[in-house]
Parts: sequence; C-alpha cells; structure tokens
Amino acid sequence: MKTSAGILLFRKEKTDLFIFLVHPGGPFWKNKDIGAWSIPKGEILPEEDPLERALIEFEEETGKTIQGNFIELSPIKQKGGKAVHAWAVEGELDPSQLSSNTTEIDWPPRSGKKLEIPEVDQWEWFIVDKAKEKINIAQVSLITELEKILQLKSI
Repeated sequence: MKTSAGILLFRKEKTDLFIFLVHPGGPFWKNKDIGAWSIPKGEILPEEDPLERALIEFEEETGKTIQGNFIELSPIKQKGGKAVHAWAVEGELDPSQLSSNTTEIDWPPRSGKKLEIPEVDQWEWFIVDKAKEKINIAQVSLITELEKILQLKSI
C-alpha cells in the first residue's frame, strides 16, 4: 500500500480559520476543481521519516520551507487505498510567491510520449468551509480534526 505524508498549513484571522491547499498540475487535473485540491504531500519511502518527507514535499510543491509547532493528525485513507499521514502547522505564505518542481508523465496515458508538468499549478488559502469543498473528500477529516484541536486549545 502506498503511503504519503503532508503538511496542513493553517492561519487564523480573528475568528476565521484559513487552510492552505494546492492544486495538482497537468492535463488530467486541468479543469477539475471541487475535490481536486489537496494538502501538499508526497509518497514516503519505507525507510523515510514521515514528517521529514512531508517537509520535503512541502518545499518541492511550494518552493518554500516551513517551520513551527507540528501537530500530528490521525492518518486517513484515500479512495484508492493510499494512506496519508499529516501534520498541521500554523504559518503564512503568499501564494503569488510560490513555485513547484516539475515531473514527467506519459501523456496521453500509455502513449509512450513524455510531458513535463508542474507537480502543482495553483496555491490558495481557503476559508475553512470552502477548503472542505475544494479538498479531496478523504482529506476533509484532517481539517475537521484540526478544528477540534484548535477549539480545545482556545478553551
């Protein structure tokens, strides 16, 4: 089973919670929006530390490093069976200042033709309810868990 690790970046403005999401690049995702967004994440190799992999993926997909107090969230399982380990951290990024690494895919699929695409083609902050609409449905529980943790901290 494939396992990924990612970072759920958030910021608070007064009483509002904002979630940072990325949109995958390439022709397959070009016109997909609702349910297509994700936390920055990537596959973990068996001997890798999951948080280290999450931080590497964050940098690859945004061009920025992130630091802070990382809150480990409960792992989730996506529809295809992939497990995702995630850490929430409070921080700030300007989406206009971000850049992604590129990757090569077969396009059209199984054609043998290679196409170089950005791993991520959009970065955006969403207010929490909008983030839950945009994000991959399996990742909604990461946001819900973060909301519960933040409510407990404010009590």
